[in-house]
Amino acid sequence: MRSGFGLLGPRHGRHSLSVAQVDSLALPIGDDGVVIGVDAEGQPAVLGLNRPTPYDVVLIGGLWTAQVLALRAAATGARVAVETGRAPAWMQMVHAMGGGQNGMSVHDVGRVPPQGSSAGNPVLVVRDCGMRPPRGRVVSGPWQSVLTLLPYLSPVAPRLLRQARLVGVQRVSPDEAAEIGRALALPRGDVDSLPTLADGVTLWCADRDRQYVMTQPTDAETGLFGTPRRMD
Repeated sequence: MRSGFGLLGPRHGRHSLSVAQVDSLALPIGDDGVVIGVDAEGQPAVLGLNRPTPYDVVLIGGLWTAQVLALRAAATGARVAVETGRAPAWMQMVHAMGGGQNGMSVHDVGRVPPQGSSAGNPVLVVRDCGMRPPRGRVVSGPWQSVLTLLPYLSPVAPRLLRQARLVGVQRVSPDEAAEIGRALALPRGDVDSLPTLADGVTLWCADRDRQYVMTQPTDAETGLFGTPRRMD
């Protein structure tokens, strides 16, 4: 040992690799973000919500999925601010997380204060404001993503879909599926599948990428939210 410099480096052949062997190294990790479920191959599907650029997400689906995403985002260290007209539906989760001391807060519609997001303090704003959410006072920005929940397709949906970087669609009616298909330029097979999706399954669409994801709750999530469901 050299004083002040720690241990000498490896001096044995078994500690070294040839150039050809380096290419064989692989680490079992995926993208950084929130694990939102598993894909069709059973592999983890990860959603990167904490970004240095504005990121808008629209979920046409149920409250159950939005709450699981919010809980998992909070578990990764993000602060979650919920803007909602049905605060009691969210307060159970706030109480389970320690009464708001663990980074989750619930606000009335139009009452979300500035969040002061930063790289070390990322924020997810969840807008659960019904079929016609008003324009939000707090919008997406650096290290602050916004997830807007729509229970069904509504007149404001086309505008929100155009603005979104990512769109999630759960089970909808055939008419809604056709309209969503036109807005997102979905293939016919995806349009036909939307009215038949099982509870907990979401089709996530970003640009030309599409992925079906099954969100499987943990035991703690089942105890808090119940089993996956599309209807509230």
